[in-house]
Amino acid sequence: MTSSPDPAAAPGQVHPPPRLLMGPGPINADPRVLRAMSAQLVGQYDPAMTGCMNETMALYRGVFRTANEHTLLVDGTSRAGIEAALVSLLEPGDRVLVPVFGRFGHLLVEIAERCGAEVRTLLRPWGEVFEPEEVEAAVVGWRPKVLAVVHGDTSTTMRQPLADLGEICRRHDVLLYCDATATLGGNAFETDAWGVDVATAGLQKCLGGPSGSAPVTIGPRAVAVVDGRRHVEAGIREEVDVDRESGVRIASNYLDLAQIMDYWGPRRLNHHTEATTMLYGARECARILLEEGVDTAVERHRVHGEAMLAGVRGLGLEVFGDVAHKMHNVVAVRIPDGVPGDAVRAAMLTDFGIEIGTSFGPLHGRVWRIGTMGHNARRDAVLTTLAALEQVLRGCGADVTAGGGVGAAREAYAQQVTA
Repeated sequence: MTSSPDPAAAPGQVHPPPRLLMGPGPINADPRVLRAMSAQLVGQYDPAMTGCMNETMALYRGVFRTANEHTLLVDGTSRAGIEAALVSLLEPGDRVLVPVFGRFGHLLVEIAERCGAEVRTLLRPWGEVFEPEEVEAAVVGWRPKVLAVVHGDTSTTMRQPLADLGEICRRHDVLLYCDATATLGGNAFETDAWGVDVATAGLQKCLGGPSGSAPVTIGPRAVAVVDGRRHVEAGIREEVDVDRESGVRIASNYLDLAQIMDYWGPRRLNHHTEATTMLYGARECARILLEEGVDTAVERHRVHGEAMLAGVRGLGLEVFGDVAHKMHNVVAVRIPDGVPGDAVRAAMLTDFGIEIGTSFGPLHGRVWRIGTMGHNARRDAVLTTLAALEQVLRGCGADVTAGGGVGAAREAYAQQVTA
């Protein structure tokens, strides 16, 4: 005879342990974002809801520095935004050029190939970025429809300069798609000034929110391509002018930017039930950023990123990659010989409640990735992380400079104040 389940043994409410997330993302969400996400739901066509969507679009135009009408959210993680952009732009047989300088360039290659595109890559050793001349030479030689590039690749911490790439794409009639997941809000990003046709991002890094919503902006040249692939969804979207149908149907329904643009646009054509709680969170991320000022937020990320860089060097640790092209918000630290990298990360988490990141591919087991982004781009988080790292390294027998990390970071902060 089996006994009935004991209700007292059922799981209770979620109580995650206290953590300071100082890896490459996700980071601790800003408490104001979490409060916004506790708000009650309303119907997706309630005027309050559509008003919130309109406000969110306007806010993200400010975040992306663009006048693009179609600046909206894709419901899903940052990868949903990437896939929505590429599946909506690319038809089978289209040519795509991807400069790869880290793991997430390889992701763009995979997604473009799944769209049936012909993909050519430019490859750089991890830790370096591309010069505009080599990208232009490849564009001229390959004549792609889309140049797809990662702005900041957290696997290497490198940031690819974009301004020249936009001008190259305009000159050769190529669309520029950019994955700005790791950089938006903490590094300069100028959609219109740089000639970026489509950019996508996520909330869980410099924007200071949780993963689950992907801000996207789509410029006029890209809108024309997406519009050229519109197809009526039988029995639901009769309002769409069928004479506009052309090109190959976008392969995804959920990630079809043509339908998503209609859903967010003035016609409010039904597509899916909006992820209301994520909308509230995404709206608050943008509101907080614009309240601080985009330039001010970028400078905050630079200041705390410089302090973290100085701090790890002050401990006697080496930094990976071309620091001149490093993102403000993450640094890759070489793991000293003889130091167990995973054991250090485990001790940071167990003893101090601080998470730092490992890495991928050729850097796996060779570097730690330490982030200073979003709500965690602040002095106390930087100094606490450096102090804890010193203690853990000393416990592992590593030869580190006593007090060197915190001292160097403090000196970096002092130099910023007096500069």
